[in-house]
Amino acid sequence: EEIVSCQEEITELKRQIVLHLIPSEETDNSDLVMEVTAGVGGQEAMLFTAEIFDMYQQYAAYKNWRFEILEYFPSEIGGLRHAAASIAGLEAYKHMKFEGGVHRVQRVPKTEKQGRIHTSTMTIALLPQPMEINLIINPKDLQIETKRASGAGGQHVNTTDSAVRIVHIPTGVVSECQQERSQIRNKEKALQMLRAKLYSIKLEEETRKRYNARKIQIGTKGRSEKIRTYNFPQDRVTDHRINRTVHHIESFMLGEEPLDEMITSLREYADYETLMEIISENRDLHQNIP
Repeated sequence: EEIVSCQEEITELKRQIVLHLIPSEETDNSDLVMEVTAGVGGQEAMLFTAEIFDMYQQYAAYKNWRFEILEYFPSEIGGLRHAAASIAGLEAYKHMKFEGGVHRVQRVPKTEKQGRIHTSTMTIALLPQPMEINLIINPKDLQIETKRASGAGGQHVNTTDSAVRIVHIPTGVVSECQQERSQIRNKEKALQMLRAKLYSIKLEEETRKRYNARKIQIGTKGRSEKIRTYNFPQDRVTDHRINRTVHHIESFMLGEEPLDEMITSLREYADYETLMEIISENRDLHQNIP
């Protein structure tokens, strides 16, 4: 019993040492804006995008974070073309930052009549929300336009210029919001998204060189490669960066403990990579000292 107890204590002490050695990221305590976009696969990709968006909404509730929808563009049969949400809570970005990238689903779509398995994709982008001190935007650099909201919404859509579109003139970055009936609230949300986009661009420039060699990318949206596959016929979810597979896909997509465990594994692997990088840098430094 003592041996087991000591081994557990050693493991925890090692974990604590690693945590103290690894420098914290500027964004770790930030809130974030999450953008989801349907990829390859038509209506099936949009249905999958809606399921993934719901999964993270449930995960936010599981972590006691605040989840607020900023944009939501549904498809005709209940899927989702594109959406954005702000997620606020304790270390929200620190937990979520490795979820960005291409998520792939393999299953027989509801729209498939011949029972064939299709592969579809959707993309997640995670933008840390800057504090006031991190990013200052000059109001003179903003072009703000109002227009009538498009899509479903009944009489309100046709009569009120509540939708807001903001262009950051120096960079050309655009942000829009039409979720709220109030033009003021839509402007607030559009500004929130714009700030997150501009902050993300700034961070990417700062971190690209440093993290270029890593298997897990930090500070990039990872749009170019798939990070996770949800295979329904085999009832499994595989994260390709850490070669971790879990089963019971429906349980995973409830956005509770199985997803949290996957996210923890990704963070631990990233910590290990960072530690190896620090050791390598120190070794090189000592070798260069005459």
